[in-house]
Amino acid sequence: MLVYPSSVDVSSSALRFLASRLREHRRALGTRWRRLSAGRQALLALAHLRNGQPYAQLAAGFGIGTTTVYRYITEAVELLAALAPTLAEAVRAASRKAYLILDGTLLPIDRIAADRPFYSGKHKKHGMNVQVIADPNGRLLWASPALAGAVHDVRAAQEHGVIDALTDAGITCWADKGYQGAGGIVRTPYRGRWDQLSTSQQAVNRSHARIRALVEQAVATLKSWRLLRKLRCSTTRIRSLVQAVLTLHLAGKGSLPDRVYDVSLF
Repeated sequence: MLVYPSSVDVSSSALRFLASRLREHRRALGTRWRRLSAGRQALLALAHLRNGQPYAQLAAGFGIGTTTVYRYITEAVELLAALAPTLAEAVRAASRKAYLILDGTLLPIDRIAADRPFYSGKHKKHGMNVQVIADPNGRLLWASPALAGAVHDVRAAQEHGVIDALTDAGITCWADKGYQGAGGIVRTPYRGRWDQLSTSQQAVNRSHARIRALVEQAVATLKSWRLLRKLRCSTTRIRSLVQAVLTLHLAGKGSLPDRVYDVSLF
């Protein structure tokens, strides 16, 4: 296999954050020697998450075995996933926002037609449903654990407790028609054919669409990590992958909750 120099378009602060956490984890385990330093292991994990490169290619590039690559990446992902903010922490951090935007997105997976629970009728493909919360500027604040793609958006939001959490916090939430009937503080557009809506209803829907459109920036932020564009791993690992990506994104922006922030590690 040929090896060539490449790059990963991830901020250096995210690399330093992950490397610091790995060093701390190694000290806790009492690890004396590894094939890769904590910094190189962090780079390995970032290359996999950001570029979606398979284990065999990474093994050749880093000069280690495929099994070692899998073990190092799994260790880093699980460590990051444990640091991801909970829904309660995300809502508490967003309590001063004028409103939030809620949307669901599908992470495509390689499943066959027989895997019906993972098939999304809305998107016409197999995948995992992830709920996303963004602030009024479209910045990603929180991403939910992944559910089977056949789960409808409003049901997914209810299962994760998103509606109840936002209602208890008194934060207005804008969402699309997929959340009709959610109740609480969720604002959705009027249903029906455009030509059957009144002039005032059309004006409301246009205003609603302009506000809600900004959530696409948060979804794009999540999917800028190329591994999430086409997942070929077990569906049981996708939850950890999504939470790991969320942690890295927030760490790069300096937006992680205080419970996982320690400036001395930098």
